[in-house]
Amino acid sequence: MELEDRITIATPEGLSVHLQLAGVGSRFIAGGFDLGLQIIIIVLISLVIGSVIGGAVAAAVIAISAFAVIFFYDVLFEVRAGGRTPGKRLTHLRVVRDNGAPVDLQASAVRNLMRLVDGLTFLYLPTLFGILITRRNQRPGDLAGGTLVIRDAARMSPSAPPAVAGVPPAPDAPPPLVIEAPLDVSAVTEDEVAAVRRFLARREELDRSARQRLAYRLETGLRGKVSGAPEHDNPEHFLEALVAAKARL
Repeated sequence: MELEDRITIATPEGLSVHLQLAGVGSRFIAGGFDLGLQIIIIVLISLVIGSVIGGAVAAAVIAISAFAVIFFYDVLFEVRAGGRTPGKRLTHLRVVRDNGAPVDLQASAVRNLMRLVDGLTFLYLPTLFGILITRRNQRPGDLAGGTLVIRDAARMSPSAPPAVAGVPPAPDAPPPLVIEAPLDVSAVTEDEVAAVRRFLARREELDRSARQRLAYRLETGLRGKVSGAPEHDNPEHFLEALVAAKARL
């Protein structure tokens, strides 16, 4: 079995997005780094609590704080930092939904609560076996939360679909394209325009790498049917201009 597998996810636009799954080695390196940071945080909290509160109360507060750090550390970073904890950022990994969309609070909460089962409690053996035997390299928490851990787009191999220059790193909509001459979009079919509209409507929900690939593939397939579009433009600008031009017909 390959340590780094690829999967293909079909999109509502009728296209396929190729994602590179993270393997055992990179995931355990990321997890070890994050665990080290969590231990440091817990130790610091324990020192502060121990200096203020004593006895059994201090032990109880420290235990609750340790659980909160272990649980909320991953959830906070996954939801607020694009699916990347510090360890995942170090190893160029990212957590996404199993349909390629960014991970949300519910999915992240479920996958991390499952660490009680597939984490340190059982020496990470369920995680190891899950990654090795499942088709999408998913630990039990990933299966429960509907998530995947993938290689970040910027670090993917040359054989992967290319990242597109000019697409903003954050999933914010790009500024509108200014075109001096009208586009000739008469050769573009209604089905093709519908696919573009679906992409533009849901692009904010997509992971950055999936968004780049879909925009690139749509633009590549349709540019030959459009006359008057500037060359080497941002793919999303091109798609927006195409839809606008089609609406004026």
